[in-house]
Amino acid sequence: MIRIAAVGDIHMGPDSRGRLRPAFDTLPECADLLLLAGDLTRHGTPDEARVVADEIRGLAVPVVAVLGNHDHHDDRPDEVSALLRDAGAHVLEGEGTVVRCGEARVGVAGTKGFGGGFVGRSAGEFGEPVMKEFVRHSRHCADGLRASLERLAQEECDARIALTHYSPVAETLAGEPLEIYPFLGSYLLAEAIDTAGADLAVHGHAHAGTEHGMTGGGVKVRNVAQPVIGRAFHVYHLPVREPVTAAARMDAAG
Repeated sequence: MIRIAAVGDIHMGPDSRGRLRPAFDTLPECADLLLLAGDLTRHGTPDEARVVADEIRGLAVPVVAVLGNHDHHDDRPDEVSALLRDAGAHVLEGEGTVVRCGEARVGVAGTKGFGGGFVGRSAGEFGEPVMKEFVRHSRHCADGLRASLERLAQEECDARIALTHYSPVAETLAGEPLEIYPFLGSYLLAEAIDTAGADLAVHGHAHAGTEHGMTGGGVKVRNVAQPVIGRAFHVYHLPVREPVTAAARMDAAG
């Protein structure tokens, strides 16, 4: 069994230094991997990112992160990402990574994602240039997620996880005002996940949302925004897949 710890929307600043480290130090007892689902800082400043970096530096489990909208606010996402990487985190945007969790290989594909809404109530790539740019950015994020998951499928991972900040489904937004759903996620992310395949999808962003959801293709979705899970992190369990032998691959191909 693979144990996945996850949290998002921790919104750290100088006055919260050390708040999560005691809990993070217990991770080896209960988890094999820590996922950070964006909005790690309040305003995306390097000073705030250094606080987050100190919380995760030297942890005994791998750390994989994506940035959120707050982490972009100061227009220095590259600096924020660099500080987190210097502390040992894999920071993803339209790419994937494979980490070792005991004997298992876990592939994580990540993107911040973007808004746009959900089927029947979504923005279209039509009209003013700024609206088309909005939708194109959401599609670009989803395309990067899909391509990353597809590449991970070639890596013979024991599990694949889609990590985003924005939600891929409306179900985990339940509790948020309906009027802001288009700014909390996009169905394009769910399409990417279902097209490429994944064992779990993890996101944040929706502070007043709901933890559990599912894509149309049956992939479990978990909203791990800290105000939703109400703790330093939540742990999810994924079964380890049976290895696919060369003979089985030949049978499937023939």
